[in-house]
Amino acid sequence: MADEKKKNEDEVPEPEGRGTLFDKFLNFIEKAGNKLPDPAMLFFLLLVIVWVFSALLSPIDFGEVHPRTGEALNVQNMLTGENLASFLANMIETFVLFAPLGIVLVAMLGVGVAEHSGWIDAGLKKLLGFTPKALLTPMLILIAIVSHTAADAGYVLVIPLGGVIFYAAGRHPLAGIAAAFAGVSGGFSANFIPSAIDPLLMSFTLEAARILDPEIMLNPLNNIYFTALSSILIVSVGWYITDKIVEPRLQSVEVDGDEEDMPQMEEVSDRESRAFWFGFGAMILGFIGLFIWAWPEGSSLRDPSWDNPEVSSLFSFNAPLMQAIVPLIFILLLIPGVVYGYASGKYKSSKDMIDNMTKSMESMGYYVVMAFFCALFIDAFAKSNIGLLIALKGANFLQALALPGQITIVGIVFLSAFVNILVGSASAKWALIAPIFVPMLMQLGISPDLTQAAYRVGDSVSNIITPLLPYFPLVVVFCQRYAKKTGIGTLISMMLPYSIIFLVTWTIFLLIYWWIGIPLSFEANYVYPAN
Repeated sequence: MADEKKKNEDEVPEPEGRGTLFDKFLNFIEKAGNKLPDPAMLFFLLLVIVWVFSALLSPIDFGEVHPRTGEALNVQNMLTGENLASFLANMIETFVLFAPLGIVLVAMLGVGVAEHSGWIDAGLKKLLGFTPKALLTPMLILIAIVSHTAADAGYVLVIPLGGVIFYAAGRHPLAGIAAAFAGVSGGFSANFIPSAIDPLLMSFTLEAARILDPEIMLNPLNNIYFTALSSILIVSVGWYITDKIVEPRLQSVEVDGDEEDMPQMEEVSDRESRAFWFGFGAMILGFIGLFIWAWPEGSSLRDPSWDNPEVSSLFSFNAPLMQAIVPLIFILLLIPGVVYGYASGKYKSSKDMIDNMTKSMESMGYYVVMAFFCALFIDAFAKSNIGLLIALKGANFLQALALPGQITIVGIVFLSAFVNILVGSASAKWALIAPIFVPMLMQLGISPDLTQAAYRVGDSVSNIITPLLPYFPLVVVFCQRYAKKTGIGTLISMMLPYSIIFLVTWTIFLLIYWWIGIPLSFEANYVYPAN
């Protein structure tokens, strides 16, 4: 009996009431995905697979040319003595310099103080006091979209808060995580506030366009009108998917996380309420100080390399403000957390603050292990050229079809979505394939601005279903906080409706947007050469 009971506890309960064909498909994805190895072990196995295939494919001439260097593109054998020696010599550096690792750990230090001191919990309870439960979803997705301005901080700040908000409201916490993940990552290119990614992608687009037209000029925010209106689409569609598709399916998923790691529903006392507003006021003062520092044209937070600092210097990739986003998140959450801690009486000394930081880092131990193997795999995948070769073959196939402009744009969206599953970084991927896409479509009369918009749609929608996204394992960890048996398959099946519906609706939205003729941005065009 004891063995049978243990066996039943270890099994993931079969979903109930999922009778539609789509529900059965999602159920199959979840069941199959959960049979995959632990995420850390999965990345190790993928690393081994890359090594093996790199050795098998390296002797083959695929007839491709590297779009940036002009040299023949061949798969690099990662199992040679030289490459294995380099792998061992650079292993520590590859792990330590893995970009998401530092972003997650630094941001979580600030989040830990703000959360464990009780400031975030008090704020959420106040938010729930005047926000109808039915409007939590669109509000959360909107906040997730705005978080793009803070680079990748949305992954470590907004997504876990999605679970906290929904759980505190009596809704399923995984639905909140799903909605936030959809906004942060699935709607990555939907935002009405400029961010560092806008001029960064444009710089690669401009470089690619000058292959064909050395004199062409592009606006650094050449898609801002489109991305702003796209945010309305993502909020609306994401709201429907969360409330009508995802959350009903999650009712059979038991919330069995440790109570001490989940928010409680006690009322906010008068002292805690005053402490919250003290903390909130301290954060607002921090923002005001930052604004005063950043606003002048000669501010040290601006990028002086741009010709028009009023438009782009604060949001260019090289602007110190953009490069300091994560440290600023740390500071601007640390301040209200500390103020709240002392004002509420929860902090007696600085040791209490350090204990909160330590507790936050303890919860990141599993992510650090996964990040180690993930960093090694992504590094080997990039150096082997396998991902780039797949991307180039797909782009060349699309070019050979010589389809009408609208169909070609749809093809760019779908191809970008597929390539995104294999190559994670938006900027690195666009830097590699823009020299193919942009000149190719310019020769068909399609502007670089429109090509970039199509790429950004495809690059966003498949983020949320690929375990190769560096933050994907972190989202699994966030889910396991509430449902211990959450696996990769659970998360993929939960996010697949967002990915599919975003892909279809956003592509249609782009075509209608183009057909109506709404500008993509100021000084942006649909056709090449511009009229």
